[in-house]
Parts: sequence; C-alpha cells; structure tokens
Amino acid sequence: MRSNKKFFNNSKILPVDKFIENVLYNKKSSYYSSKIPFGKVGDFITAPGVSNLFSEMIGIWLITAWNTLGKPKRFNIVELGPGDGSLTKILLNTFQKFPLFNKSTNIYLYEKSNLLKNLQKKKINNSKVKWIKNFTSLKKGPVIFFGNEFFDAIPVKQFSQKKNIFMEKHFSLNKKNKIDEIYKKATKKDILQIKKFKVLKNLKFIEYPKLGFYELEKIIKKISKLGGGLLLIDYGYLIPANRNTLQSLLNHKKNNPLHNLGKADITSLVNFNLLNEYFIKNSLKVKKIVTQKFFLERMGIIERANNLSQKMSFKDQSNLYLRLRRLLDKKLMGNLFKVIFTYKAKKDNFLGFE
Repeated sequence: MRSNKKFFNNSKILPVDKFIENVLYNKKSSYYSSKIPFGKVGDFITAPGVSNLFSEMIGIWLITAWNTLGKPKRFNIVELGPGDGSLTKILLNTFQKFPLFNKSTNIYLYEKSNLLKNLQKKKINNSKVKWIKNFTSLKKGPVIFFGNEFFDAIPVKQFSQKKNIFMEKHFSLNKKNKIDEIYKKATKKDILQIKKFKVLKNLKFIEYPKLGFYELEKIIKKISKLGGGLLLIDYGYLIPANRNTLQSLLNHKKNNPLHNLGKADITSLVNFNLLNEYFIKNSLKVKKIVTQKFFLERMGIIERANNLSQKMSFKDQSNLYLRLRRLLDKKLMGNLFKVIFTYKAKKDNFLGFE
C-alpha cells in the first residue's frame, strides 16, 4: 500500500494531470524511468515497431517538406518522445539515399527519460543525432518537429461543468492508502483558458491538456521564429464525447489506470479539433486533419510494400502485409490514429493531407 503514497508528493490530494505526471515521469520508480514499455516484452507497440514502412513514409514526408520549404542548406528535425529509437534509425537509412537532403539535416531527439535515452543511444550510433532537453540549440534554419504517440502521453486535466460551474477532478489518498476521486472548484485561471475554446463549449466533461499546451508553446515559439512545422500522429477524436478517456495498458492488456501505478502505461485520447483551434489561435496554419490510413496511403505506403514484396518469400510477404494491415485497417490503427500538421511557411503544398 505504501506504493500509492509515493506518487502524491507528500500531499494528500493532487489534480489528475499532476498525479499522473508523477506516476509516469517524476519519480525514480515512475513508469518511464523504470521500465522499457515497447515491444512484445513491454506494454504496447507503436507504429515504428509494427513496420519499418511507417518510418520510411515519415522519412519520405520529411524530405518532401524540406523541398516545400525551399531546400534550405540547414534543416532541423526534432523527434518528440523518440521511444526506443526505431523511427530515427530508419530515417537515417532513408536519408542516406538523398545526399543533398542528408547533408542539410540535423537530427535532434527530445527525450525526458534517461532509461529510454540510453536505449536510443545503443540503437543509434550516428554523429548527426543529438539528444536535447530543450530547444535552445535550434537557432538557424527551419525546423520540423515530429511526434508519434507523443501528445497522448502528456497527462490532461479533467473538469466537470454544470450550469457554468467548473469543478476539477483530483485524486486523493484515503486513510486506507487507497485512491479516491474528488472534485474541487476549478481555478479562475483554468476556467478562463477553457472558455477561450469553442470546441470545449457546452461540454459536461472536459479534458484540458494544460501540460501539453505548455510543451506546444515552446515548440510554436521555434516554428514562429525559424519557420517549419509540427507533425503529430496520435490516437484521438474530432468530436468530444463528454467522457473520461484515460486508459492504461499492462502487458498489452487493458488495465485500470489507478492500478499497478508506475508499472503500467497511462494515456488519454487526443482532442484533435482542440489542437487545431489552439494552433490557429497561435497564428499558425493547419492542414486538414486526416486519418493515419489516409496519410500513409497518400505517401505511397501500399506501392512501397508491393515493390518490396516482389523479392520476398511467401512467408515474408504474409508478414509484411499483416503488419501493413495493422497500420491501415480502419478497425485497427488506420482510423483510430489521426494526423495533424501545423506550420509557418510561404507554400502549403505539404504532402499527405489532400
């Protein structure tokens, strides 16, 4: 029972986002500092782990984005929350086939977890890649930020709203060391922020990514100053359903988010229309939000798979198409995952969205 107490910071009550941040990131025994979450032996598999084709398509998209931005001599790529490093490893291989582009690029990995940083460094041994804790080293040339399942891992605040009275959900520790849900009156500051967004209007249950917006603020500053954009791929929705979307996985199976704290992953679904409104409020342009299926097919993933399959055995072909189906099937990752691109650039012919 003592294990629950350590996530409360000597406090008996914490808002949802602060509590989950402690569980995921802020303690020695937190999830991302004590466990490798990816792959068969972990708790979940992300798209780069499903198929190298996903990472190849991101690589091709980055090259076309560089082209749209006028083939700058210095071009910065920042992967947000790079997982086990699989995506960047494939990017490096893809970029080598395009010498002029490759010469222009600098790759930065933005990672909070030292455990994952060490895993990434073992996988990626390349002088082009630098690990960063902030974005201050980005000073010249446009920058493209990319995050796959980055935003869903940043904890959200949760509020209930009835007759214009906002109550914020908290977790508290009772005398039996168990966790209760408690609602306290929301702060005026948070209420003012929530009321700025049309997409949150009239909702009875609101998830508000205050910590996520704090991360985006830093990213937007760099894009506004240097030019470029942010590509996010995540599982989420366009129309809010007035519900709690917190979810947890342990050994690839659903877990109660308040059970197995520090041992199980906790995420929430991303409100893509809220992101869209947020970016526009921050004077950036936004491409039409599309599904992962739409984006990857526009980038030529099926043609790439067909070309590769011609030199494969039947067994390898079956494996290739099984993995492709997982990325594209509407009932699997294809429609659940959405893609949003926000940017500052003179041209807007970025591929994958039309």
